[in-house]
Amino acid sequence: MDRETLIERLMAENEEFRRLRQEHQEHDHELEQLKGTAPLSASQQWRISELKKLKLMAKDRMETIIRHSAVNA
Repeated sequence: MDRETLIERLMAENEEFRRLRQEHQEHDHELEQLKGTAPLSASQQWRISELKKLKLMAKDRMETIIRHSAVNA
């Protein structure tokens, strides 16, 4: 099974994967909005740093789910 097919299957069947993907997209959207703000306040700079970490954590967990599913497919 190719990666895209596996991701589609996970989106349909795996609640955690859907939640993580939604969170990743929401963090990305907020990050893009903040990057369009200039100059950035200290709290906005902190929020950007936090969003990057949250996005990375969600992506790492999604990758773990993808690898686990690929092995078991």
